[in-house]
Amino acid sequence: MDGILLINKPIHMTSHDVVNVVRYTFHTKKVGHCGTLDPDASGVLVLCIGKATKALQFLQSDDKEYITTLSLGSSTDTYDASGKVVDTKRFDGINNLEEVINSYIGAQKQVPPMYSAIKVQGKKLYEYARKNETVEVKPRDITIYDIELLNVLDNEITMKVLCSKGTYIRSLCRDMALSLGYPGHMKSLIRSKSGKFQLEDCFTLDDIQNGDYELLSLEDAFKCYEHYVVDDENIVYHGKLIKSDIDHNVVVVNKDHKVLAVYGPNGQGYLKSIRGLF
Repeated sequence: MDGILLINKPIHMTSHDVVNVVRYTFHTKKVGHCGTLDPDASGVLVLCIGKATKALQFLQSDDKEYITTLSLGSSTDTYDASGKVVDTKRFDGINNLEEVINSYIGAQKQVPPMYSAIKVQGKKLYEYARKNETVEVKPRDITIYDIELLNVLDNEITMKVLCSKGTYIRSLCRDMALSLGYPGHMKSLIRSKSGKFQLEDCFTLDDIQNGDYELLSLEDAFKCYEHYVVDDENIVYHGKLIKSDIDHNVVVVNKDHKVLAVYGPNGQGYLKSIRGLF
């Protein structure tokens, strides 16, 4: 059982909960996910099973698309609807929404929420938060490629956000609310895309348990990546260098376009093996 499984993660489950369900259903421990979704979020969760787990590091680096609703008037300690309310303000309307939205598009620094799994000094941030301990949280480089306004209903703003890996939509909602002059939090979150994988192509956990699903191959998963064809597969199996002036990572395939490995430049006129996928 080797391949990529696309799950529509339900709310109130952690990403690891979903992994455990799939491990039990498929009778294998070799299951990993590409990019954590918070328990309150739903949507695309990409799972790698069996030999496909070797591809995890490459599929995690893809851009993401989310549909989120920002609620103005109250903020929480977790930046989402599940947290404790820490500030409130009566909603009196907004008049600079388009300007604020546009100000968050582009490369920027973002401070992750304290209630997150990022590790600082060997401990996850939420472990500090739960004990009311303070720790310096350094901003991270992210990119917001586009924000599309979908709906405005009173104090709730629904948007589609296309962003880089590592972006916290909870932080974006909290920061955007402050720019609008209100405390605010992320009311809901749906991951509609993870890389090339879309929500409409995902299966539910009920589908999986009923046997109503399809696994994607590595060839499907890496279809949009640049391919480098080798005539002799043994070059890859033995991890040998490939002479080339290519200055970026490529997916190495055989003459039948079967995925063999991911190679990258070594800075000396050769491609070196980063990870075998056979």
